[in-house]
Amino acid sequence: MARGRLTPEREAELYEAVLALLREVGYDALTMDAVAARTRSSKATLYRQWGSKPELVAHALRHNKPVDISGIDTGSLRGDFHEILARSDDCQMERDSALMRGLAHAVHDNPDLLQALRELLVEPEMTGLAEVLGRAVRRGEVAADNPALKLVPHMVIGAFVARPFIEDRPVDQAFLTDYVDAVVLPALGV
Repeated sequence: MARGRLTPEREAELYEAVLALLREVGYDALTMDAVAARTRSSKATLYRQWGSKPELVAHALRHNKPVDISGIDTGSLRGDFHEILARSDDCQMERDSALMRGLAHAVHDNPDLLQALRELLVEPEMTGLAEVLGRAVRRGEVAADNPALKLVPHMVIGAFVARPFIEDRPVDQAFLTDYVDAVVLPALGV
């Protein structure tokens, strides 16, 4: 979808409004009319730029996550994971976790949302993570046949889901650093 007509600043403003509305009302109650009203734009413009509500939401979430983990290469897997976590912000992580929990429910009833999230969020993250893990294998830090390699995304997502559920506490840098050091790296033999 070509989005060339909007300035980067205007696009960022629209994305922030979408995320604010998502936090306030959830995905199902989010409407293009509400986004148009909040951003002083026309619904036609929104549809022309993004095509659909799921696409707009997925683009807003992607814009909100500017860290490209594939480019992180400290020379060690532990260092790479720690650098990835160091680039995150606890407040942003808490807001993102709440958004993702809400969207996790919405994807069950909205296959278009699931597809847009997979294309714009999940696949780029998995590709970046695969590159980080691939470098660790090439350096000899992780055995290429380690069965935990394909489960790293599941482990990391599990941390985001489990902590609020088990401890009623948000995920933060300190928790994820401990989790990576105690669970992910040992599972990989590091």
